[in-house]
Amino acid sequence: MSAIRRLFSSARSTGPSVRKALDRATLDFGAASESPSLDAELLLSHVMSISRTALLTHPERVLTPAQESAYSELVAQRAAHYPLPYLTGHAEFYGLDFQVTPEVLIPRPETELLVDLTLERRPASVFDVCTGSGCVAVALAVHLRHALIYAGDISPAALAIARLNAERHGVAGRVHLFVGDLLTPRPPLVDVILANPPYVAGDEWASLPISVRDYEPRLALDGGPDGLSVIQRLLSEAAAVLRPGGSLLIEIGARQGKAAAYLARTAFPEARVRIHPDLAGHDRVLEVVT
Repeated sequence: MSAIRRLFSSARSTGPSVRKALDRATLDFGAASESPSLDAELLLSHVMSISRTALLTHPERVLTPAQESAYSELVAQRAAHYPLPYLTGHAEFYGLDFQVTPEVLIPRPETELLVDLTLERRPASVFDVCTGSGCVAVALAVHLRHALIYAGDISPAALAIARLNAERHGVAGRVHLFVGDLLTPRPPLVDVILANPPYVAGDEWASLPISVRDYEPRLALDGGPDGLSVIQRLLSEAAAVLRPGGSLLIEIGARQGKAAAYLARTAFPEARVRIHPDLAGHDRVLEVVT
């Protein structure tokens, strides 16, 4: 084989450099991502099994053909609005890494307010309703070493992921998981009930991002025509499970504060009701203190 042919064969046997692969992916994402460069880096870090720092430290590094193929497939899926955490299988929540699959809602920063508000109370017992990936229950168990945590979900597949996450963070012995519809089956009385229930209203569905509407579990999102159906049911059941002086904390939609507070005062006429905003100033958590 001539020197020219050997050179040509060698060039074809290697993939692009890290920098070129990232540049191409960033362009491919277009409107599918609000942070195309970051998404490109996270996906390539995942494919190459190295940290993002290591990836960016050596942008001249060349991808193997297998890495190039795997990366191209993931980039194509992300460009079609498939959620990044489902592609990598991981999402961060409250400083912890959680396994996620299309069976569970992707943990979001605004839900961390549920954890903050619960930790302020230092409860001895908590019931996390609609636990999904278990991110809230596990984060609480990590920070409340002596608390008893119950966590339920209507989806057995979601609970399987929650169990893996509890084991991953060493709290499986203190997070008691069970399949249930809201507060049924009924656990022992607890100090705090918290929930990130489905609260997307019917007329909001079409305006959701494609990545949410088409790929995340509808069971964890659809709150009925007004978005409050599940919240109203939870409010009607909560009194039978809360200890006297206990707290109910429910994540709500950005414009549901007034309606949710009305439902809470109807269900708990003597309770203190408050709406907590998130960092963006939107309605985020309904608090009921009995």
